[in-house]
Amino acid sequence: MSRSRYDILDGLRGVAALMVLLYHVFNDAKSFLVWPTVVNEFYHSFLGVDFFFILSGFVMGYAYDKQWGSSLTLGSFIKRRLIRLHPMVVMGVVLGVVAFLIQGCTRWDGTEVTIQALMLSTLLALFLIPSPTPLDVRGNTEAFPLNGPHWSLFFEYIGSLLYGLILHRLSTKWLRVWVACGILSIAAYALLNEDGGIAVGWSSEPANLMGGALRMLYAYPMGLLMARMFRERSPKPLRGHIFLLSSIALVVLLGMPTLGDKDADTIYQLICLLSLFPAIIWFAARGTVSGWRQRAVSFLGRLSYPLYAVHFPLIYLYITWVGRDGHPYEGYIHPWFLAAGTIVAAILIAILCLLFYDEPLRKRLSRRDN
Repeated sequence: MSRSRYDILDGLRGVAALMVLLYHVFNDAKSFLVWPTVVNEFYHSFLGVDFFFILSGFVMGYAYDKQWGSSLTLGSFIKRRLIRLHPMVVMGVVLGVVAFLIQGCTRWDGTEVTIQALMLSTLLALFLIPSPTPLDVRGNTEAFPLNGPHWSLFFEYIGSLLYGLILHRLSTKWLRVWVACGILSIAAYALLNEDGGIAVGWSSEPANLMGGALRMLYAYPMGLLMARMFRERSPKPLRGHIFLLSSIALVVLLGMPTLGDKDADTIYQLICLLSLFPAIIWFAARGTVSGWRQRAVSFLGRLSYPLYAVHFPLIYLYITWVGRDGHPYEGYIHPWFLAAGTIVAAILIAILCLLFYDEPLRKRLSRRDN
């Protein structure tokens, strides 16, 4: 696969990260704000996480499948993944601690949190270990209460370990069997769980964590299987506005408002996860991009992970100031203004982290590793 095609896929990761940011701004704070009923367009953007998982499996499989046994060992693979992912995990935890201290070091119900509990929660978060209930410093059953979206990075690490230990060794036939079992498992969970759907994985409650595991155990291997099929078939490259068309399709799917019915929403989520997301990735992988468009799409892809890893501490502050502490304005002007400011601030912080922390540190660690 050419560099330009990787850039298109990474650019789509950036689009999904922006949609997840919008979801958190307009949905996680919905209970604290009097939004107009029309502000519902980003309801399904939590599915961006599933798109991440499939895309990660696709890119990983295409990049590494042929290297095992020659230039790639399990140890070197794990080092590469740690260098790629963990610097921003640490930064996300640090920003989460800062936001928690600014909020007054209290849970959502106002009870104070001891410094010892905060330190233990921070230590677990730095190693991407879910917090047990006694160390839930926010009191909302979050597995990673200092930076909620880190739950998906926890499962990303598990997916990488599975790939390094097992999945890359499977024949295409057995990988298909794995994916088929994953389809049945996630569909059964989505249709049978009490709340319906697959907006799970973020909580330390066992059933919720299990749902998050099932999301990854289907999506990541699905991406790996697609990468193998793509390499074997070598489909003809597509020219034109492939990134634009793929982005529009992804935004429409993720931006779909709630359908007003639990069962209908569940079916929609499964259709996206099991067919439409893989189709978008397959289509985008056939495209090429060059010139300034390649540079723009590449930057969007580079920004996607820092944006995802560090935006949520701002959401905590946003919810706290508007919801718990109140605000001095009436009507919709203030909520809209604050939402826009939160989005811009998250993007700017992500850019600063990318340029002055993440990429320089990863380059230094990569040189040291070599």
